[in-house]
Amino acid sequence: MSTDRSYPATIAAAVEHEIVIKKSRFIAHVEPVGSVEEADAVIAAVRKRFWDARHHCSAMVTGLGGDQARSNDDGEPSGTAGIPMLEVLRRRELTDVVAVVTRYFGGVKLGAGGLVRAYSTAVSEALDLAALVHRTALTRVSIDVAHADAGRYDNMLRDWAAHHGATLGEPRYGAMATLELWVPAGELDRLAADLAAASAGSVAAVLGEERIVDVPA
Repeated sequence: MSTDRSYPATIAAAVEHEIVIKKSRFIAHVEPVGSVEEADAVIAAVRKRFWDARHHCSAMVTGLGGDQARSNDDGEPSGTAGIPMLEVLRRRELTDVVAVVTRYFGGVKLGAGGLVRAYSTAVSEALDLAALVHRTALTRVSIDVAHADAGRYDNMLRDWAAHHGATLGEPRYGAMATLELWVPAGELDRLAADLAAASAGSVAAVLGEERIVDVPA
C-alpha cells in the first residue's frame, strides 16, 4: 500500500519582528531560501542594513529533507545564539529557511541563559507571524480512454481530485484520449479501486514520475 512521505514545511514570505529585553534590541528576520547561497545573501543584506549593530547571529536549514543546517553566534558567547535559533527551526520542522537576529546591545548583560532565551524567543515569535507552506509528494497518473468516453472520465477525475488532494494535468489526444492526474501517494490505491469500479475493470491507471509541490497551509 502507498503511504505519504512527510517533508518539512517552509514559510511563504519574509517576516521581521523585534523584541526588547533589558534595553537590548533583538531584531529577528526570517526568510524562505532555496539554497545555502541564498541564505548567505540574506544574512549579508541584513548585515548591510543594520551595519551599526554589534551582532548578527544566524541559523539556516536547507534541503528538501532539511538535511543541511548551519548556525553562527557572530561574537556572542558560544552556544548562546546560533544553536538556540537553529533548534527553533528544527522544532518547527522547517526547511529552506534562514533566520538572522540582529542585536543592539543595551548596556545590561543578560548572561548565557538570558541570551539563549532572547535569541530563541525572537525567532519563535517571528515564525508565529509567518505563513506556512507545506510540501507533499504527488505522483503523475495517466489514464487512456476512448475519445467517446473522455468527457465522462474527465468529469469523474475532476470530482475525485477535489476530494482527494489531487491536481488535474493537461489531457492529450492521440489514438486514445490520455487524461492526467497528480495524486498524493496515500491516495493511489483509492484511485485504482475507484477507476476499476467506474469502468468495470476496463480502465487502469499508469503511474509516472513523482514531484514535490508546495501547498499553502
